[in-house]
Amino acid sequence: MAGFKTKVTPEIEKLTDICRDNTSLDLSLYAKYDVKRGLRDINGKGVLAGLTQVSNVQATKVVDGKEVPCAGKLSYRGYDIKDLTKGFIQDDRYGFEEVAYLLLFGKLPDKQQLMDFTELLANQRSLPTNFVRDVIMKAPSRDIMNGLSRSVLTLYSYDHNPDDTSLPNVLRQCLNLISVFPLLSVYGYQAYNHYVKGKSLYIHNPKKELTTAENILRMLRPDKKYTHLEAKILDIALILHMEHGGGNNSTFTTHVVSSSGTDTYSAIAAALGSLKGPKHGGANIKVVSMFHDMKKEVKDWTDEDEVRVYLKKLLHKEAFDRKGLIYGMGHAIYSVSDPRAEVFKAYVETLAREKGRMKDYALYSMVERLAPEVIAEERRIYKGVSANVDFYSGFVYSMLDLPLELYTPMFAVARIVGWSAHRMEELINADKIIRPAYKNVLAPSIYVPLAER
Repeated sequence: MAGFKTKVTPEIEKLTDICRDNTSLDLSLYAKYDVKRGLRDINGKGVLAGLTQVSNVQATKVVDGKEVPCAGKLSYRGYDIKDLTKGFIQDDRYGFEEVAYLLLFGKLPDKQQLMDFTELLANQRSLPTNFVRDVIMKAPSRDIMNGLSRSVLTLYSYDHNPDDTSLPNVLRQCLNLISVFPLLSVYGYQAYNHYVKGKSLYIHNPKKELTTAENILRMLRPDKKYTHLEAKILDIALILHMEHGGGNNSTFTTHVVSSSGTDTYSAIAAALGSLKGPKHGGANIKVVSMFHDMKKEVKDWTDEDEVRVYLKKLLHKEAFDRKGLIYGMGHAIYSVSDPRAEVFKAYVETLAREKGRMKDYALYSMVERLAPEVIAEERRIYKGVSANVDFYSGFVYSMLDLPLELYTPMFAVARIVGWSAHRMEELINADKIIRPAYKNVLAPSIYVPLAER
């Protein structure tokens, strides 16, 4: 691209070295000044930075006056996620729209409210005229998350009142984004698949009578076909990813950016930038890639000793990406268990059986059991380690034939609901810009004239 430099030159390498040499901190200073790196203490407990009623993440309980780890719990507006999912699974119905209503408005809808809300989302599930052609197709992105961010920021230009931060207007904008995120994500992938990978182009319109999960599968697949089980499990996946407290990186980003008074599109684009990171929303891609490598390196997938050796190689930076991590294991908050992974696992087995992937499922189950033991043997850890939701979500997406490029966008399709609820909460309650403190640890310098340097 003329005028736009896309390669790292030796000059840039040299400047990078200068930047590194003059920017690196003495890490012992963090302890000296009691700085909570990552806004977490040595045990992984987050610094209290705000209050919320949207959801609660619990990993400890008080016993005899002491805080001890417990089985993880996740509640949406006070309702246990296990009870919520059990409710609509027993009724054999989809739950995305119902749980979205709960998170946004703080209570479960009755039948009429749910019907009206579902219809509202369905009626807004469309993009501006020629938006797909002029925005999504014109410059397809190799990274669908970046394309999603660009589309969100471009929608600002189509909004007649984009900067109005009054609650009704922000709610309108949030509902619009919740409705169109599946379209932006799937169409972004289809454009990439066609223009970058040279495959056939499919643009299927959503159907108003279908749920969010059903429409995603319909729009993605060339034949628009899917099974009831596939749609139900994707629906569960979206619900489990919909919200996870105010402190997760992308939701905290939403609070921080919203506190500045900026518009909805800018706040959500910032959250998308956060979620794109492999330490946040991109983790399930790492899990799937790690298992691909494992299946190549481990000759007998049923041999626990051989699998254990591979896991130790991961921790010793001798396998896969040599980062020293077993992806999908451990969480910033949960230690004993991640309730989302527990809910997921039962349905993962059902889908694996339908798809003929039970051998893969057995390997995942074995790694889930062995990895905490291996980590405990090899590492000094301050809290327990268990499988997190990303451990199984990538496997589910692969069985649903979702391309890798859509794994993180599917996270965004779900989490836009949580971001919207937290943006509304920030605007309703806070009215104070979020500005934490950073301590300068560099000694003053005396200015030297250019000729004397």
